[in-house]
Amino acid sequence: MGVDIKALLIREKTNLESFSSKIIAIDAYNAIYQFLAIIRGPEGLHLTDNRGRVTSHLTGLLYRNVNFLSIGIKPVYVFDGKPPSLKTAEIQRRKLGKKEATIKYEKAKASGDFESARKYAQQTTSMQDTMVEDSKHFLDYLEYLTYRQRQMAKPLPHI
Repeated sequence: MGVDIKALLIREKTNLESFSSKIIAIDAYNAIYQFLAIIRGPEGLHLTDNRGRVTSHLTGLLYRNVNFLSIGIKPVYVFDGKPPSLKTAEIQRRKLGKKEATIKYEKAKASGDFESARKYAQQTTSMQDTMVEDSKHFLDYLEYLTYRQRQMAKPLPHI
């Protein structure tokens, strides 16, 4: 869904380094969904911990933040609320697409076509509330670590 605002903006080619020492806002749900879709094993399955809990989104958040912080970008993740009622039909359409992709995934996996299986697995991506909560906890912890790092980098006062 979304709003097409291309006509209102001037497109400018840039690189990440140009955002050094800047604070950037990131759509948290979009980023988490992106990581869930693309960070997968060879058969298209999510990365998981030893209890079977999905960790693909946490892996993505870790590496993206390390990349941003290493070049001086200060990311701020925005968790917006529930989607507006105008988006209900779009959400239903996406759910139907995920069901169709699940069937295609199972067929591709059964036939040993892992390239197609991975492609269809990406299309089945859905975000659970626990994944959002895990992401928030992870980002809180990461913020604490970067805060501690800044504090430790300051010279100690002379007594």
